[in-house]
Amino acid sequence: MLDDIDRALVHALQIDGRASFRQIAEVVGTSEHTIARRYRDLRSRGLLRVVGMLDGARFGQTSWAVRLVCTPDAAGPVAEALARREDTVWVRLLSGGTEIACGVQADSDGDDLLLRKLPRTPRIVSMSAHATLHMFAGWRSRIAVLSEEQVARLRPAPAYEHEHEIDLSGEDRTLLRVLAQDGRAGFGELAAATGCSQTTARRRLEQLRVGGALRFDVEIPAQALGYHAEAWLWMKVEPRALTAVGAALAGHAEADVVAATTGPANLMAGVTCRDTQALYRYLTERVAPLSGVREIETAPVIRTVKRVGALLP
Repeated sequence: MLDDIDRALVHALQIDGRASFRQIAEVVGTSEHTIARRYRDLRSRGLLRVVGMLDGARFGQTSWAVRLVCTPDAAGPVAEALARREDTVWVRLLSGGTEIACGVQADSDGDDLLLRKLPRTPRIVSMSAHATLHMFAGWRSRIAVLSEEQVARLRPAPAYEHEHEIDLSGEDRTLLRVLAQDGRAGFGELAAATGCSQTTARRRLEQLRVGGALRFDVEIPAQALGYHAEAWLWMKVEPRALTAVGAALAGHAEADVVAATTGPANLMAGVTCRDTQALYRYLTERVAPLSGVREIETAPVIRTVKRVGALLP
């Protein structure tokens, strides 16, 4: 469990993943040494990581939610193998450990190695892929302890849309791979990895960020925040009610991500509750009364193999 300073640090990093420890300390009201020490401690224990994420939509990619049913002995190894791939964004074991759900960034033309290769893997019994059509809510945090004034002091300059498409160089892709493991990697480390100067690494990072191609997320286990029941909801919603139901779910504090998708289950949501009883109450009291919902399939998360970004060695 995190204390007040830890939570303030996490909230600050959610606002700006690359804010300096000095800036965070000034906003929170403690010393730079304390913030740096807390960050290093949380990261060394695997409780906190900042990751840099490429906005695939800016480069013609489509987000897919892929569901896999494996033979009982295969789900763990298959999930681990998927998590090591650069094109998977998140990977979770569901429903007793035989089902896997993962997020994939694929080229819009459909010529993607993972989506073409998976059905021919013998240990995978079945697979379905659902393209994301619209995001109602995306990977929201459960920590909000800073005041509006503190948030304003930390908020980075807003990204803007370029008139022309951003072209990624080989150095850019190397820089992004480093940031996917550690979004707070220093400019010296980025320069060494890309073979350019620190000034060039700093300039290119800022160009990608301000251009809206690069964003930073904070990875933190729900259990560290006191939440012990995670589940994916696959919902069949009447088309006329899809927008209303999606917007309603996005307004629920329990919903981390809500998206309209292709396929018979046309709405998916990732939800997190304090415990299984709270999950039951949420499903029966908040979700069930929504008009237009025909079916709900609840798949509890057994283990998060990959939360976001790249796996650490």
